[in-house]
Amino acid sequence: SLVSKDNDIFDPNLEKFDPDTMTRSLSEYWINSSHNTYLTGDQFQSRSSVEMYLNALYRGCRCLELDCFDGHRTQSGAYIPLVYHGLTITGKILFHDIIEGIKFFLNNNPGCYPIILSLENHCSLPFQDAMADFLVSILDDSLYVPDDKSLYDPLPSPEKLKGMVLIKGKRLTDQSLRSQDSEDTDDDSDSEIEEEHKAETDNNISSRTKTSSQESTTTSTTTATSSAISPNLSRITIFHGIRLESFAKNAEKSKDNMLSFDESKARKYCRNEMSRKEWLAYNKTHLSRVYPSAKRVDSSNFSPITGWSTGCQLMALNFQTSDAARRLNDGRFRQNGNCGYVLKPPTLSDSPSETMKLSIKVLCGSCLPKPKGSKKGECIDPYVHICLYDIPMNGGKELATGHYTHHVVRNGFNPIWAQETIYKFKVYNPDVAMLQFTVWDRDVATTDDFVGSSSVPISCIREGYRNVRIFDANNKQHGAFERASLLVEVIMKKGQQIQMW
Repeated sequence: SLVSKDNDIFDPNLEKFDPDTMTRSLSEYWINSSHNTYLTGDQFQSRSSVEMYLNALYRGCRCLELDCFDGHRTQSGAYIPLVYHGLTITGKILFHDIIEGIKFFLNNNPGCYPIILSLENHCSLPFQDAMADFLVSILDDSLYVPDDKSLYDPLPSPEKLKGMVLIKGKRLTDQSLRSQDSEDTDDDSDSEIEEEHKAETDNNISSRTKTSSQESTTTSTTTATSSAISPNLSRITIFHGIRLESFAKNAEKSKDNMLSFDESKARKYCRNEMSRKEWLAYNKTHLSRVYPSAKRVDSSNFSPITGWSTGCQLMALNFQTSDAARRLNDGRFRQNGNCGYVLKPPTLSDSPSETMKLSIKVLCGSCLPKPKGSKKGECIDPYVHICLYDIPMNGGKELATGHYTHHVVRNGFNPIWAQETIYKFKVYNPDVAMLQFTVWDRDVATTDDFVGSSSVPISCIREGYRNVRIFDANNKQHGAFERASLLVEVIMKKGQQIQMW
């Protein structure tokens, strides 16, 4: 059948899990990653929840973030660290509750590939020791503890680390022992909260009174990142966040050293040809992480295409926000059985792929539900947005080329667009480019409503008359979305000498 899963536009051989691809170094994979995983909404006042960690894990996320702060002491004198978004009024949850939730997931999914915990550590030494105790006692043999030799070897493979939890944070090094400054205010993820606080307060400096300035100073002092590093926490940390000297110099350091940037710095490095080449080379052997700008208080996401094009492994997105960028991430990690690890294509840095001409014709839809799968309300007036997300092979600015079909009046059951124009795209970077189909419900009086979408890596697209399965905002296809799909015609031509229309 044309609308069956067997005829999906997404190549089933690439969608299913391939165990033969899991034996390379961790640096050779794109890894499904989240930012401020605990938040249920915006970055300033939303609730925090342990459930968000389980949601992310079951969605295939394998890098979780914890912003750790001093909490309280129990009557017995035990230290209880907290996780929340510093310098905001977001909810607070217990560090050990998160670790217990992760252990629960591992107990029920023993074949899970490695989970990376990115610790943004703002705790004093006693609370850091408590964090280390909780990690060791709760995770037990699921916690990966590096030895001195492993820190200088190539990074282990996902297969070797199956069922393990890896800690990313700060380690005691010769340099940190010589200096009380652990470089938490540079290009490392540990500076995220301070950067966000700076972004929020810079525009208000001129209006501050002397009293409010003193209060702000006091608050910043009490929540600032501790420069001291607990030996107990250092011992169980494998990934050591460091500042950027240059990509070439950082590449000479041991493989456990990793870099973190916000999205604006990542774009800057990608648009500079020399920096981009050096970053590509660095990412062959070391890990990099990119996180959202401090200005995204609404928890919106940046497109991961730019980072993927440089070989960056960890593109940390706000999983609680269903926007076009997160849906691209969902489509990317639909590959390899949604295990959270996708082997980067060798052509990413060695021998660039040929450009490609892509033609898409939307023919019809089938069983398109009402927004949010609602059973109530009037029939939808569906239309389709087809957008190619791409970036030039030599870097530069990311490209988004989109087309819209007309809307079909009051017909979500079998809307037909067979008379539509053929939509044509030039694909510059097939290794990382993605095609996104989004179904919308046209509404005259208010903003059009999102119905569902499907994102497909160009490298996974099949030609011919193909079925495009439509997923809901949570990347699920059950209930009202069980049979939701589009039928499209796909034509692809490869070659550098393509003449565009």
